Amino acid sequence: MPLLPYRPVLAQPVLRRLLPGLAVSALGDGLALVAVTWLALQLAPVGQRGTWTAFAVAAYTLPGAAGAVLLGRVLGGRSGAQLAGWDATLRALALGAIPVAHLAGMLDVGLYVALLAASSLLHPWGSAGRFTLVAELLPERDHLAGNALLGLFGQAATVVGPPLAGLLIAGAGAVWVIAVDAASFAVLAVSYRLVVPAGRRRAGRAAGAGPSRTSGFRVIGRDRSLLGLLALSCGFFFLFGPFYVAMPVHVTEDLHASAATLGGYYTAFGVGSLAGGLLTGQLRDRPLRPTLLGIVVAFGAALLPLGLGAPVVVSLPAFALAGLVWAPYLPTATALFQRRAGAAELPRVLAANGAVTVLAVPLGTMLGGPATAALGARPTLLVCAVGTIALGLLAAGAGALRRPGNCRVDHEVGGDKSGAGCRQLHDQREGAARGRG
Repeated sequence: MPLLPYRPVLAQPVLRRLLPGLAVSALGDGLALVAVTWLALQLAPVGQRGTWTAFAVAAYTLPGAAGAVLLGRVLGGRSGAQLAGWDATLRALALGAIPVAHLAGMLDVGLYVALLAASSLLHPWGSAGRFTLVAELLPERDHLAGNALLGLFGQAATVVGPPLAGLLIAGAGAVWVIAVDAASFAVLAVSYRLVVPAGRRRAGRAAGAGPSRTSGFRVIGRDRSLLGLLALSCGFFFLFGPFYVAMPVHVTEDLHASAATLGGYYTAFGVGSLAGGLLTGQLRDRPLRPTLLGIVVAFGAALLPLGLGAPVVVSLPAFALAGLVWAPYLPTATALFQRRAGAAELPRVLAANGAVTVLAVPLGTMLGGPATAALGARPTLLVCAVGTIALGLLAAGAGALRRPGNCRVDHEVGGDKSGAGCRQLHDQREGAARGRG
């Protein structure tokens, strides 16, 4: 049963009451996939629409990387619920200011981009907060299922959100779809305030001088396992970036097909990703490190038919398979971070990871332009597919995700090198987590 691994997550009282707010905000983000770019096109001067649309897309994601570094001293010691709640509040306020400015006759494209940038400033911290809360509330065995359930809302929203946004834009206008997105984050912010106990919202505040701005990066840099995981994620996302440029060119110039065909590919990927999210919980009893490396290799293999020029009847199901394989990557990688980083370090480590990986896809997309121009669309897709397979195989050969010989918990139980200490502390933590649940 695909839903069986999610029962412990749904049985956890705090998470169960948070899920409706998380689902509503995910739908808002699904609507924003279309509304953000459409409103930019409407506000931008004629002849500058492409430039301002790119600025709007970048502003909705990239400032979070700066926020992860600049706000580390202030936010690094906060609890998962605080971080997630503050991110939702900021997004609700900044996005809500867009329709307000529109009503006041003050909204232009510059102010629009600035408000989008403000809305994304805490995004890596909000994401870190959600996954930290999962680690705080669930035993380690259920972390993967908890992560996957959070991701499942986003995957469903990418299937439902864009067509719904198109209908709403046609009926009311893009600015009011942004207003709906803002309202969805307001619902989430209120959910964190009302559902999560006050003690848990305050838990995790660092004592003393507090963490530095870059403490999360320093924790990752000191840990070979975390550093290898970060490098793998950056490479994986970077190699997918050129697809956003090469795919439309491939469909139009190589396949001589229409925009409907391109939409069919993206829909197939979304449906596959939704199915993959449902199945991710089934991986909880498998070793996570080999699973993660297998995902990378399988994803590259699923993209090969596109790069090899296979007909649509072959490459379309292959792209759906790529979506199915893609979905478990982030929940699995996050579960590895949750297992490896200490409880006090986890929000900072996850925020640092998010700050770096959020840059990987845009950088790959920027490379996709000159690569497609120089090599052609299909060869670019082939290079990315082969590169992804090579990345997974090289990481496996190098042992990039291998746990060092003396694990962290061994040190915490007196330097035991036999592994018994790891198991003993692990069992203690499992029991404590079950008690909290």
